[in-house]
Amino acid sequence: MELRDLEYFAVVAEHGHVGRAAESLGLSQPALSKSLRRLEAAMKTKLVRRTPKGVELTAVGSALRIHVHRLRLSLDDVVHEAADLSQGRAGHLRVGAGAGLGGSQFLAAACSALLMEAPKVTLALTVGANALLLPALHNGEHDLVVSGIPHSSDKDLVQERLYDDEFLVYASANHRLAKRKRVSLADLAQERWALSAPNDLSWKRVHRVFEDNNLPPPRIAFETTFSLIRVQAIASSDLLSFSSRRVLQQSWRHFPLAKLRVKELAWNRTVGVSYRKDAYLSPVARRFIEILKVTAKDISAKS
Repeated sequence: MELRDLEYFAVVAEHGHVGRAAESLGLSQPALSKSLRRLEAAMKTKLVRRTPKGVELTAVGSALRIHVHRLRLSLDDVVHEAADLSQGRAGHLRVGAGAGLGGSQFLAAACSALLMEAPKVTLALTVGANALLLPALHNGEHDLVVSGIPHSSDKDLVQERLYDDEFLVYASANHRLAKRKRVSLADLAQERWALSAPNDLSWKRVHRVFEDNNLPPPRIAFETTFSLIRVQAIASSDLLSFSSRRVLQQSWRHFPLAKLRVKELAWNRTVGVSYRKDAYLSPVARRFIEILKVTAKDISAKS
């Protein structure tokens, strides 16, 4: 069995058509068909069946496609490791960040420290919800994810704690609820909300608390992963939001905001860094984890 035949098979499976797959690979159709027959001979079974629209995978073909995907991830890990061994601290790091951390001083400081320390490193930072980030981490699209750590552990991930963070409800300082010493959930039932993403852990908690208290779900009026835009919108409107105290600390000085004291929504969340348990972790990824830990400790000492 040849590795290139597995690669060609994966492209055929992706396109569902031998002609289009051959074109994307820069091969002739006869050459690609010969590769498929060679692989089927090695496997001693049919992997694809012809259809009027192209080809579809057999049951064995579908199972093989999953294994080829895993093999590709493993080969990617080997390539990354070889590059790091030859280039030292150079390399490309792909980091996913929870939507609530998109505008945080903590994450910005850690990224800046890495880029100053290692000028040959390139860093790609993607902000999103855990529901999207963690599957992407499993699929090898991210090297690390920095986000709130779910209570239920994932056996395929290593999740290291960075710091604990308080979440709170906030609004414009001019909001009708801003001057109250205590605000009930019932007071919030008719309000409009701004959030980072509907699948974000913090928003799921708000939704669950409303549900547990037999209240209608909060009304979402504005959704954006850009925390600065969200804060500005809240400071100049009657919208409410639920966010990290750390992220908001840098906004209090620039925008007229107020914390609403809602007993039922008091919540402390653990923020951590996650990575695949059995995957290769490059030196630059390991160094970034160290920087994250030092940065989290420094900012906690100043809080």
